[in-house]
Amino acid sequence: MTPKELKALLAPYRAATATFEKTEVAAALRDVFSSGAVINMCHPFGELGGPTVFFDDCLGPLHDAMSDLERRDMIVLAGKTPEGQDWVGMMGNYMGTFAAPFLGIPPTGHLAHMRYHEFFQIADGKVVHMQAIWDIPELMMQARAWPMAPQLGAFLCTPGPMTGDGLTVSGDGQATHDHVIAMLTDLCKYPENPDPHCMNLEEYWHPCFNWYGPAGIGTGRGISGFRNWHQIPFLNAMPDRRLDGTGGLSSHWFGEGAYVCETGWPNMRLTLTDDGWMGIAPAGREVLLRSLDFWRMEGGKIRENWVLVDLLDLYRQLGVDVLRRMGEFNKARLSGPIAVPDGMT
Repeated sequence: MTPKELKALLAPYRAATATFEKTEVAAALRDVFSSGAVINMCHPFGELGGPTVFFDDCLGPLHDAMSDLERRDMIVLAGKTPEGQDWVGMMGNYMGTFAAPFLGIPPTGHLAHMRYHEFFQIADGKVVHMQAIWDIPELMMQARAWPMAPQLGAFLCTPGPMTGDGLTVSGDGQATHDHVIAMLTDLCKYPENPDPHCMNLEEYWHPCFNWYGPAGIGTGRGISGFRNWHQIPFLNAMPDRRLDGTGGLSSHWFGEGAYVCETGWPNMRLTLTDDGWMGIAPAGREVLLRSLDFWRMEGGKIRENWVLVDLLDLYRQLGVDVLRRMGEFNKARLSGPIAVPDGMT
């Protein structure tokens, strides 16, 4: 199928979730998804069997917390992976008035945002596999309920592409794909080669690039921001990181024009051997990371990179239940629904 045809298949789902009437969303899921679709969601949801469970366990409770919920897509890419699979990838923000608890996160009564990266494999005209990360820690931080270490990078409502073309992108993405793969290949030369210059960052990244990391890590600007607020602590703690294609790891890559994206479940294997990343003590444990990413190039270099990592699952592998810890911190807070007055009486 062509990228245009793949995107058209997801149009009913996008339209229904943009304004989010429950009956319309449920109908769109039945129309777009195979009844037996495998849905891999971030922690704490896990693997779900079919679209009905996805609605009951994920989308429905999110709407219960934000009755005016809306989905704002900012990037939609589609294409065929090198392995011959058809995929669609979407990045955007769920937004709404956070008026009732979600996963135990206390409501704020204010407009809230939660980034999502959602990937859909298409076969025989239906979604047969979904891999998705919702930035749940981002919602915790807005509720002032994040129970772990403060993030090093900036906290912000993640923006869409500077070019504003994330929903209209088209064209051959092979050059973008090749550039990003070459960049990742050079990144992995360090720390076996202890000179950080071996990564050739200036060759791949625009001087003013934005690296939009997940809440818990945060956003960095330029090479110094990327290095200081993410890469240095990350590699200090886990210098043995191994990427997709090794040890049973795999990824799905596809792109259009100046964009390329990757989904992997998981796509990185690391051992937490030292201190310094997100305040986590060196546990000596091997962990698997799920990272769902989008890149945009400009002038032959990467200008923007949107990254979501399933951090709650990482903590789970280390024996830390972040949601339970959040509950301990917030026992004295009111956790029921908030009735926001209309201001007219």
